[in-house]
Amino acid sequence: MANTFKNIKKKLRRKRLLAEKRHLEKAQAGAGGNEAARRKIKAALRRKKAVLKPVAVILIAVFVVLAGFLFLEKRTYRNYKVQVTSEQEDTVSTQYTYLSGKILRYSSDEVSLVNNKLETVWSQTYDMQNPVADVCGDCAVIADKDGTSMVFLDKNGITGTVSTSYSIVKAKVSKTGMAAAILDGGDHTWINFYNLDGSLVAENQTNIQDPGYPMDVALADNGVVMMVAYQFVDSSETTSYIAFYNFGEVGQNEDDRIVSGYTYDGVVVPQIQYLGSNAVALRDDGFTIYSGRQIPKELKTVQVEQEIISTFYDEDNIGLVFKNDSKDKQYTMQVYSSAGKLKFSKDFNIPYTTIRMSDDYIVMYNSSQLCVLNSNGSEKYFGSVDGTVKDFFKLGWNKYLLVMDTGVNVIKLS
Repeated sequence: MANTFKNIKKKLRRKRLLAEKRHLEKAQAGAGGNEAARRKIKAALRRKKAVLKPVAVILIAVFVVLAGFLFLEKRTYRNYKVQVTSEQEDTVSTQYTYLSGKILRYSSDEVSLVNNKLETVWSQTYDMQNPVADVCGDCAVIADKDGTSMVFLDKNGITGTVSTSYSIVKAKVSKTGMAAAILDGGDHTWINFYNLDGSLVAENQTNIQDPGYPMDVALADNGVVMMVAYQFVDSSETTSYIAFYNFGEVGQNEDDRIVSGYTYDGVVVPQIQYLGSNAVALRDDGFTIYSGRQIPKELKTVQVEQEIISTFYDEDNIGLVFKNDSKDKQYTMQVYSSAGKLKFSKDFNIPYTTIRMSDDYIVMYNSSQLCVLNSNGSEKYFGSVDGTVKDFFKLGWNKYLLVMDTGVNVIKLS
């Protein structure tokens, strides 16, 4: 009986030991599974951090850039610092304009491209009496007004020259380098169309009565459409006619290659211009916008009651200035988008002599004062200068070319 009892106790002990062993094995297996799970979670977190970290860096950078942009847009400057100056310039007979991020300097016998340090990149000679320039993008044309010489150029230098048969009234260039010139032949005028190398593409003879005297010419960026503003007087009433010529396939079967035309009775159109893909006719009572790459059509007309005393524009903006009756604010400025939507209206009291769009900003000046507005009409700078201002325009990020009677300066607002 005693032996039986001992055997039972041994069996129970073995069972208990086996149960403890299995429990221990399960615990060890569970611990290993948890460790593997922990390793998987840690690896997933590392992968998530690896993805989130550059995203966070990008978001922070975007926030910093936006904050900086808003700060600079709202910041108003009261002074400027002269960064570079040249007192050897003949500012009486030399003119300046902006070309491809640099300064185009031209006179009666020479044209040169100058960087923002006023260092000459290249220089070439010609012979003119009264040079006037038109610039669009990386291309320019310089014409001898009332003379017969024209030079075509881009940022690398002169690309072609032309000697015309009649006196040059006006010359315009497009971004592609195509150029057009109005030539005065007495009772007849000519509108010639040229390639960048100066070769003649087409010539159009016009009559003072039909379709009228050409007031201005503008060229589309596609290199085939030319816009001309004509004016004629019939029964003591002034009439303007806007014609669009297409020198591509679309216009080859049209009379005189005119693919669309619009007549405006009692309206004077002294200025026309292409603004990107749209064109604008600046009238004495407002402006008309045209849209269409091959056959332009009227898109919108904005008419105003006040007398327009100044206009300015770039690819995105059309600006009009009127006089008003306020003693505190003599002028009103209205700026529209290139689609004809009013962006803002602003009263101001700056007795300017020149106003223009310059690198997305509105620049005004007279002989002793400068004013800069951003494209929303907020004032960035206004101040007086010592000496006589000859020219003033924006060169880039907070830099401007200030041409004085004593020399040329590159300045930075501060």
